[in-house]
Amino acid sequence: MEFFVAKDSVVREIWGKGDTILFIFAGASAEFALNKAVDWLYFTGRLPADPLGRLFSTVGYARQIVFSELEAAHRAIDKMAAIHAGVEAKRGMSIPDWAYRDVLFMLIDYSIRSYELLERPLTLAEREEVFEVFYRVGYRMGLQGLPTTYADWRLMREGHLQQNLERSHYTDDLYRQYRRHLGPIRYKLLLEGQKLIVPATVRRQLGLAGIPLLRPVLGAYKLSRRFNADWLLKSMILPPAYKSEIKALDSQTA
Repeated sequence: MEFFVAKDSVVREIWGKGDTILFIFAGASAEFALNKAVDWLYFTGRLPADPLGRLFSTVGYARQIVFSELEAAHRAIDKMAAIHAGVEAKRGMSIPDWAYRDVLFMLIDYSIRSYELLERPLTLAEREEVFEVFYRVGYRMGLQGLPTTYADWRLMREGHLQQNLERSHYTDDLYRQYRRHLGPIRYKLLLEGQKLIVPATVRRQLGLAGIPLLRPVLGAYKLSRRFNADWLLKSMILPPAYKSEIKALDSQTA
């Protein structure tokens, strides 16, 4: 049986661990808020209404692609493309190509950053592997203007960070929704996690200044995983209503 992602791929390791996925979410939630196309997320209303539900929905699609056999992964990608096409039809305009690329670039970048933050530096070959998996997702979706190599992606990623981000009233409103849904303590943890994971451009625009308070905690967290106690910390990060979803993140199945 042919799988979309090989069983020994580092991409499966990244997307089969709840802690790396939570850091991917932390980074993407920051960058989404600054993206010049964030109005599309407000058009559907799903992200501001339920940012945590949106997280698990997005994670579900990504995991379905990463851990499925080839044809099932293709069906998931095609369904994702159809959903976006439906949104475009309702609004009567197309989502810009660069906005699609931005989302894909976030998945690549934060997959790498999260794993390196919590595990070890990836080799160049492993970074290229992460890029190649998500490149195939974008290619299947019919995205235009995709870079074809990891080196080209790095250049385009930097250009996107400089050109496609700006702080707006959507940014401030989205952060108010994060705080409302997470509560003050978990919201503070989100901000500290974002300090650790996002590029300097994002930190600067969001005003995420100062030394990340979570950095000294990371060592203790990594130690807790040896004793299978890390689920307690994950439960502290997300509300109890999402307990089953949190546990499901630590699984290498679709």
